Amino acid sequence: MKRTDMMIQEELKKISSYVSKLLRQKFGRGPEACFASAGNRFLVITVRGFLSPMEEVLLQHDKEDSVDRTRSIIVSSMLPELKGVISVSLGVEVDRFYHDWNYSSNAGVVVAVFGKELPFATSVEATPLPKTMDIDAFRDEVNRISGYVQKAPEGLEIHAISPKLYVILRVGILIPIEQALLERGFDRELRIAKDQLEKQLFQQNPIFSQLLGGPLENVFVDWNFAEDEGIVCFQLK
Repeated sequence: MKRTDMMIQEELKKISSYVSKLLRQKFGRGPEACFASAGNRFLVITVRGFLSPMEEVLLQHDKEDSVDRTRSIIVSSMLPELKGVISVSLGVEVDRFYHDWNYSSNAGVVVAVFGKELPFATSVEATPLPKTMDIDAFRDEVNRISGYVQKAPEGLEIHAISPKLYVILRVGILIPIEQALLERGFDRELRIAKDQLEKQLFQQNPIFSQLLGGPLENVFVDWNFAEDEGIVCFQLK
């Protein structure tokens, strides 16, 4: 049976509710808001208002790295279960996940990447890139920032998931010194350094707000070092 837009939205609501339930089980407190959007080869779950009492205390004492490390471990433990729920709900296997959090705005994302385009992508209206967006200029600026932090990606995809949410997939971005650090087990240290630097550069660059047609509320970044791949999520206000 061909899925309608309404049927798909119902499945996305079920996934959102399930994520809220999982977070509440794992952390003792659920998010204030949780919303799932899907398009192309991506499912993006945006989370707002989610800090456990323990995390709030740690952040008050400038222990963001401790919060990030603990949250990463717990969220990663949820992903196998979430993978099954998403696959059953949307009828396609999840290939990999990304996730990131901005504690200053108390928001985060969990991104599921599929190995192929979602089966309902051709049956519902897709979100286009803004007509006013200069795609070449956008691509050039992403490449420039990526090249400043590591190197310009060998491959770059730009996807609009909703009018306020964009996913950029970058492939081939690691430089030899980063690969050497990873081989010596410095995964965590490299991730923290790149996270802070890239978020700052993307968030403070006014070009992206101009090209996307609105001010940025959040920028999220994450990497799959084993596959030399990373994502950037732009969330508009």
